[in-house]
Amino acid sequence: MKAFMKIKFVDLPRQNSILKDKLMPVIEKVYSEADFTMGPKLNKFESEFAKFCNKKYAIGVNSGTDALMLSLMAYGINKGDEVIIPVNSYFSTAMVVSNLEAKPIFVDINPDFYTIDVKKIEKAITKKTKAIIPVHLYGQPAEMDKILQIAKKHKLTIIEDACQAHGAKYKDKLIPYGETGAFSFFPGKNLGAFGDGGVVVTDNRKIAKKILYLRNDGSYKKYLHPMFGIKSRLDTLQAAVLSFKLPYLNKWNNLRRNNARKYSDLLKLIPQIKIPKENYDSYHVFHLYVIESEKRDKLQQYLKDRGIETIIHYPVPIHLQKPYRLQGYKKGMFPVTEEKSRRILSLPMFPELTEREIEYVCKSISSFFTGKR
Repeated sequence: MKAFMKIKFVDLPRQNSILKDKLMPVIEKVYSEADFTMGPKLNKFESEFAKFCNKKYAIGVNSGTDALMLSLMAYGINKGDEVIIPVNSYFSTAMVVSNLEAKPIFVDINPDFYTIDVKKIEKAITKKTKAIIPVHLYGQPAEMDKILQIAKKHKLTIIEDACQAHGAKYKDKLIPYGETGAFSFFPGKNLGAFGDGGVVVTDNRKIAKKILYLRNDGSYKKYLHPMFGIKSRLDTLQAAVLSFKLPYLNKWNNLRRNNARKYSDLLKLIPQIKIPKENYDSYHVFHLYVIESEKRDKLQQYLKDRGIETIIHYPVPIHLQKPYRLQGYKKGMFPVTEEKSRRILSLPMFPELTEREIEYVCKSISSFFTGKR
C-alpha cells in the first residue's frame, strides 16, 4: 500500500517546537512571579499591539467574541438597534449583536472576495440602523473606503471584525482601517495565544476608557463600580506569550502569502476548482486559503484518505443556523453565501508549511480530478 503524507490543517506543535527554547523562559517567568491577571505584562502587550496597528489604544480581553461585544456596548448599541453584518462569517459576529438584544441585519457577500457586498449595504439601512460590522474574512480586508463613506453618510458606527486579519492592509493602511477593530488570539490565528484571547484597538479615547471599565466588572478601581460590565480580561500568561510572538507576525504573514502563491501557481491550471482572489486594494494575510469546487465533499474525503486535513469555513451560513431560522430566515435569502457554503474548502495553511507539502496537496487535488495516481 502506498504511504501517504500526513498534513495537519494547522500544525501548532511544529511552531511550538521552533519557539520552545526561547518561549519557555517567558512562561516560567509568569509562573514564578504569579502575577496572573491585570499585570504589567498585559499593559506591555497592549502598548505593543496598539503600536503595531498604528492605533492609540489597545484593550486586552478574553476573546475576539468579547472584543466585538464590548465594542458594541461601548458605542451604545442597545435593545432594538440594528447592526449590519455580512452573512458569511463565524456565528459569534451575529451572536454578540443578538445577545445585546439588538438585531443583526444580514447582507450577502462579494462572490470574488467573500467579504460584505458594499453594493447591498445601503438597501439594508433603516431608521433603526446604528452600526456596521465589516468582517475581514480569511485575512482579506473588506472594501473599507466605500463602507466608511456609507457610514459617514448615514451617521453609523463602524466596528471592524479583524479576528482573521492580523497585519492585513487596505490601501496600504493596516487594519483596522477606521477608528475601531476587534481581534481574536485563538491559537490557530495568525497571532495566536495558548488559549482564548482578544483585543480591541481604537483611536477613540472615550471608547478605550469605557472598554477598560466594561471588561473589569464595570470597575476602574478595586471595589468601585460606576457601571455594569462583564469579566473579560486577557490573562497575563496569554499577554506574555503574545508579546513574545508579535515580532514574528510580519514574517509569518509573509510566509503565508508565499504559501498562497505556491498553492495558486500549482492549482490555477485545474479547471474544476476556483482559487482565491486578492483584491488589488488589499494586502491579504491568508489566515485561510480557500478554494471552491462543485465536488467539494468528495474532494475533501479524498484528501482525508490521503492524510490531508481540510476544514469548511463555514458549512452552514449564519442565517440558516437554528436561532436565526426561528426568526424567519430561510434558504434562498442570501444566494451567494449559500452557494459558497456548498463549494468552499480550506486547505492546510500555516507559516511552517513546506513546499513539498504544498506540492503534495496540489498533486492530490489534481489526481482527484484527473484520475491519475
